[in-house]
Amino acid sequence: MDELHYQPAHALLTQLEAGTLSSETLVTALLARIHEHNPAVNAIVTLDEALALEQAREADQKRTTGAATGALHGLPLTLKDTWEVSGMACTAGATALRNYSPERHADVVQRLEDAGAIILGKTNVPVYATDLQSYNKLFGVTNNPYNANHTPGGSSGGAAAALAAGMTPLEVGSDLAGSIRIPAHFCGVFGHKPSRSLVSFRGHIPGPPGTQSQPDLAEGGALARNAKDLELLLKVIAGPKPVDGRCWQLEMAPSRLNTLKQTRVGLWLEDPLCPVEKELTDGYRALGTTLADQGALVSEANHPLLNLAACRTCT
Repeated sequence: MDELHYQPAHALLTQLEAGTLSSETLVTALLARIHEHNPAVNAIVTLDEALALEQAREADQKRTTGAATGALHGLPLTLKDTWEVSGMACTAGATALRNYSPERHADVVQRLEDAGAIILGKTNVPVYATDLQSYNKLFGVTNNPYNANHTPGGSSGGAAAALAAGMTPLEVGSDLAGSIRIPAHFCGVFGHKPSRSLVSFRGHIPGPPGTQSQPDLAEGGALARNAKDLELLLKVIAGPKPVDGRCWQLEMAPSRLNTLKQTRVGLWLEDPLCPVEKELTDGYRALGTTLADQGALVSEANHPLLNLAACRTCT
């Protein structure tokens, strides 16, 4: 079996529920992993060890006394340093916010804590989460854990790097133009940008602290090391903002796809305005062939709007 730091979140939760693993042991193991590997990677920029261990002991005590537990009870995780956690610094990588400590949890953080999760700390981002790498003057640069000469991407670069380095089992990032998807790709982990407003953005920076509205195209979403954990985390963080709770509720039907024979896959791998390395396109084409061999309908995507020049001029 993998070391604790690389086991899937769902497997860790099974062990916690069975009593074969304590939350305190898991938190201690992840803290040791962070101390060993974070100096080289610089993914985690804020850490509250004492509080995490205290909450882990409380989680273990609740479980032994039979108290009600949530879907993530006793599971430690980190968060992108754009989500407000009460009493923990939230800088969004900006020097102007170096001393900002929120008094209220972001809606996402409240959902996580209500589900029993333990917030270990925060992961690095570019200034105000507006770049495809993860560097700022407060905390410096985050390195790709596989190669320190490469970037983990951005803006959820610290989140993806922490996952890939085994320093956290789950992460919550945010994405406007690739800020979850690019780091997931660069670090070899799973990331999901959900549908509009599926995850509350209240308590995310940017916008400025206290903003109630949500920027266009920006969404909060899950990062993990496997698809099952993505689903696990999304089910916890998805849902209406408290203020909208009387207006709508989330009732998503399960997928009707059971086999690859039911799927259609379109390949759009080349565009003059965004050249892609041949090594990557060759890999994607090989993946397409593998999927086709297993029954998926795979074809070259062909539509007038699948053209970056057309997209750029759309009004």
